[in-house]
Amino acid sequence: MKKVTVIVRTFNVAWVLDQALLSLSKQRDVDIDLMIVDSGSTDETLQMITHYPHRFLEVEPGTYFPGKVLNNAVSKATTNLIVFINSDVVLLDPYAIKKLIEPLESAEVAATFGRQIVRPEADLLVKHDYDRAFPSKNKQPDWMHYSLPIAAMKKDIWEKLPFYIDAWGSEDTHWGVKVKKMGYKVVYVPEAIAMHSHNYTFKQLASRRRIEGEADVYIYPEQKLSISSFFKSFIGSFLREGFYYIKHKNILGLPYLLINRFVYAWHYYKGFKHAKSNYKTITFGNYQ
Repeated sequence: MKKVTVIVRTFNVAWVLDQALLSLSKQRDVDIDLMIVDSGSTDETLQMITHYPHRFLEVEPGTYFPGKVLNNAVSKATTNLIVFINSDVVLLDPYAIKKLIEPLESAEVAATFGRQIVRPEADLLVKHDYDRAFPSKNKQPDWMHYSLPIAAMKKDIWEKLPFYIDAWGSEDTHWGVKVKKMGYKVVYVPEAIAMHSHNYTFKQLASRRRIEGEADVYIYPEQKLSISSFFKSFIGSFLREGFYYIKHKNILGLPYLLINRFVYAWHYYKGFKHAKSNYKTITFGNYQ
């Protein structure tokens, strides 16, 4: 039985945390050392975690920065096998973690990530996004390099390549791209299945896309973006998703989709341009 450190980051997730930790406690054929990393929860989160054996790391409220928090947590792991499970992820298979870590037995595999399916209340657009990103069979799309909501990695490889701290967000994509350039493999494991999704408001979507645009400057430093690229992304995304809406007989949802895809493309463009003007070359000094 393999021993693994499972890192769960929490912040005001009482609405789902009990489901998430219960599904984690039912995992079979693995020995789990659970590490909870909380960044200042004020709801019932801290009371809920007392029902599950765990180690606790506290992040000072208002100081949460993904790369730094993850690096600190991994550094305190006592096992070489590290598993990341988001606090709003519900594992749907009692052998999900066992399946997730099996490919790591190969020396050439640095990390793995599992399949995410949407919650019952997910918007049609969200469902389509997840179906594209996390197919039930075959290989993941080329643009999906790594995804931390359900993922695993080897600590000894993380020691060579910690998570970056140049931008707030997309630390999983950045790590996946860089570790592949080092000659390692990142394996998608669709059999390791979990439920996880979010219906974003326009404001939340705008914030997320600005973060992703900023991060991509550091992930793909050679990439260029122009106003014509924005229009190409906007129109292409609207047409692709529009056909999906029509196929599912949701014609009335097209006006919402039009605004959503504009916000999606425009705020990515704004984030990218902002970061490009402040871009600095990444060195290993930026991984802390």
